[in-house]
Amino acid sequence: MLRRATPLIPSPSAVQPVPGWVRTKPQSDQGVDAAFQAGASLAVLDAIARDTLPWSGVFRQRLALQAAAASLRLLGRREDQNQLRDVQLLRRPGDDPGPAGRVLLAWRHLVARSPDCSPEATARAAASFGLALSATDLAAVAELASAATGSARAAIVAVAELSERVVKVRPDAELLALWLADAVLAQKFKWLLPVPLLATTILDPGVRVGSTGKRPRPGGEGWQLALALAYARAASGAIDLAGELARRADVLAGAAPKLRAKGSGAVIAALLSDDALAGSAEIGGISDRGLRRLFDRLVSLGAVRELSGRPSFRLYGL
Repeated sequence: MLRRATPLIPSPSAVQPVPGWVRTKPQSDQGVDAAFQAGASLAVLDAIARDTLPWSGVFRQRLALQAAAASLRLLGRREDQNQLRDVQLLRRPGDDPGPAGRVLLAWRHLVARSPDCSPEATARAAASFGLALSATDLAAVAELASAATGSARAAIVAVAELSERVVKVRPDAELLALWLADAVLAQKFKWLLPVPLLATTILDPGVRVGSTGKRPRPGGEGWQLALALAYARAASGAIDLAGELARRADVLAGAAPKLRAKGSGAVIAALLSDDALAGSAEIGGISDRGLRRLFDRLVSLGAVRELSGRPSFRLYGL
């Protein structure tokens, strides 16, 4: 019989949506309007990011996946979220994840541990983004991140200035600047774990400002305004995702008593902890066949989605 010690899942109503007036695009290019919009959105997100919810793992890892896909577009690559899931879940242990997989790992590592802008963490992230920093550049970037964390300036202003200064040290360090911005933002908000935000929306047409209409870049025209708009959109999107995952987690909790397979509790915990699971994952001692049958059962109950759309090598998640 299933051990039914399933984590208590708060009601989806615990996730408060972003008020409509916060989502309204500012009617002017005044930075104060965008900063207010970003601050209001982040204030709503703060309650979610501070709490330790059963689905916090899948929430952050799914945002990491979104950030990785957007990062690859910034690099001129075409891998989408489905392809990144394949790289992460279907490669054999010890295989090189390749450039796209390393970008995903940088964002997954960001959300898996306390905010860390140390030289060691910065060097690992830079390497994942294909950036080799000299000892001098690494020390300079780490010092900038530390100064931004301790700055008395508003969080949005501090991370905007940080990203600008990072690309002055290394003009090819745009992705690292976005990664550090999220890490420093988490430190300033005192979040236990970071939430990937800036990279997820920096390519949105709605954050293009200035006279050129080109996508914003750290240090470029209108960067601080674009960064505020990007954070406002990203925070609103993250809150929407949290609400969706809370509802799906509620359905999963309702399905748990209907499951009899040994190891079901471990599978449910894994689904709440990560973006997706492979149908062949090794979880809780359950056999491959038993796991596939359990996933089929969860899909039939509407508690889990099959994410790959394939007849084989399937992936499952909330």
